Amino acid sequence: MIHTVKTGETLNQISRDFRTPLADILKANPGIDPDQLYPGQTINIPGIPDTTGNPYRIQVSVNNRTLRLFKDGVQVKEYPIAVGRVLFETPIGEFIIINKAPNPGGPFGTMWMSLSNESYGIHGTNNPASIGKAVSKGCIRMNNKDVEELSKIVPVGTPVSITP
Repeated sequence: MIHTVKTGETLNQISRDFRTPLADILKANPGIDPDQLYPGQTINIPGIPDTTGNPYRIQVSVNNRTLRLFKDGVQVKEYPIAVGRVLFETPIGEFIIINKAPNPGGPFGTMWMSLSNESYGIHGTNNPASIGKAVSKGCIRMNNKDVEELSKIVPVGTPVSITP
């Protein structure tokens, strides 16, 4: 997958966000100077599928507390979600799903899908009463049956757009 460097990003942070060892990123990008990144620079992230051939897209509205799934530009599903609370806001921006983990344990319900932003993901919940509220530490919570359904539909590499 090709990642475009954003203002303020470092190669170490990109490595953490994509859960890809720095050494692997350096090997996939010969000649890159990790101390001289610039906005707009493109970096190959090995092991992450290219998003361009993926027909699926996810749009998250923090204010509306909804997650909408699109296939080939047509909305096919809408799910209610919980989002981050004050001081733990859900990050706004463009991300991709970089991995999936069934039964992650703890408060994460029955499925975890990591986003390309360190420590954030789309996951189930052990507290279904929280759906529709701003209560998480920034992650997107879904009912377990919904996140299981979504995880079966979308592949790793699916773009996720989070808006206010």
